[in-house]
Amino acid sequence: MKIQGDSKSRIKKFKKYKPDTLAIHGGQSPDEKTGSVMMPIHQTSTFAQKSPAVPFGEFEYSRTHNPTRRVLEDCIALLEGADYGLATASGMGAIDLVFSLLESGDEIICCDDVYGGTYRLITNVLNKRGLKAKFLNLKDLDLLQSEITEKTKMIWVETPTNPLLKVIDIKACAELAKKNNILLAVDNTFATPIFQTPLALGADLVIHSMTKYINGHSDVVAGAIMTLDDDLADKLYFNQNNLGHILSPFDSWLVLRAIKTLPVRMRAHQQNSLKIAEFLEQSKKIAEVIFPLSKSHPDFELAKTQMNGFGGMMSFKIKGGMKEVENFFSKIKVFTLAESLGGVESLTEHPATMTHASIPKEIREQIGITDSLIRVSVGIEDVEDLIKDLDGAL
Repeated sequence: MKIQGDSKSRIKKFKKYKPDTLAIHGGQSPDEKTGSVMMPIHQTSTFAQKSPAVPFGEFEYSRTHNPTRRVLEDCIALLEGADYGLATASGMGAIDLVFSLLESGDEIICCDDVYGGTYRLITNVLNKRGLKAKFLNLKDLDLLQSEITEKTKMIWVETPTNPLLKVIDIKACAELAKKNNILLAVDNTFATPIFQTPLALGADLVIHSMTKYINGHSDVVAGAIMTLDDDLADKLYFNQNNLGHILSPFDSWLVLRAIKTLPVRMRAHQQNSLKIAEFLEQSKKIAEVIFPLSKSHPDFELAKTQMNGFGGMMSFKIKGGMKEVENFFSKIKVFTLAESLGGVESLTEHPATMTHASIPKEIREQIGITDSLIRVSVGIEDVEDLIKDLDGAL
């Protein structure tokens, strides 16, 4: 029996629906025994068997598969246009699980503007497993092609990137990856499947920190992987079962509950962020606003063609240095100074000393993560209150 069961047939009957419907109904149906509309929490570690190796159903042990987790995995797979989904205990767990597909001596090409945790994992953990990495500006496709060698087995893309919000051409990267017979993995955390579907653009794997927008309420830590590839799915499920990168039944239920409002939340995030970007661009205290849906952004045209929306992430550079940055953070009231992003509440943070502190200072500054850079996750509060808060802090 395959660990993932008959994923394709379960998912197939829902594929005719659109994202707003899938977020509510994808992979789900009323409980056959009770008629329960909501998926129950199967808070159990193991399942009784009729006789040795003959379970009552298809579930045996919750590390291997659990009914609540499976429904969430089917739902996120459907949203991404995938045939298979895996839910993990964190975004970093999902990333580590993807990298478990590689072997010692293999090489990863990763975008240079990448989440600090991903950078730390690659440079401080994976290197001890014999994996090597190059961090490149993946907007330069000629550079990417020139750096691919026979040892290169995976291209890792975040788009939009964290925290500089570069938009990387997924389709072009996919063409290069297929030409060179290597995997393309895309971290789609910022855009979510509501605004971007990398598998449709040629990616082999899509990764999410479901801690962020997918869950959206700052009360769960979770990750996810989606793919259309049968062989990759088999390897990932096998490694997930062996490594224990799984999401608990209760956390799976919480994310499944939250995901029902994902399309509505993403549109609300975007509506607020557009108005805040306009406000910041007019402020004399701001040196630069970085927001892909602003016409001033260098990737505006690519963002329009690759994405059908953006969400609530933006960064800006305040005029001055750490003194002005610290003064700003000391005065915010509605925004919360905290790591993470994607919740219904507005958060702001300082990448150089918080989320990206694990990247050496000289590398941070080289790619543009300076002391004056502030990252903002725009929530869904009243936008006038948010603008007043920013105005007062500035």
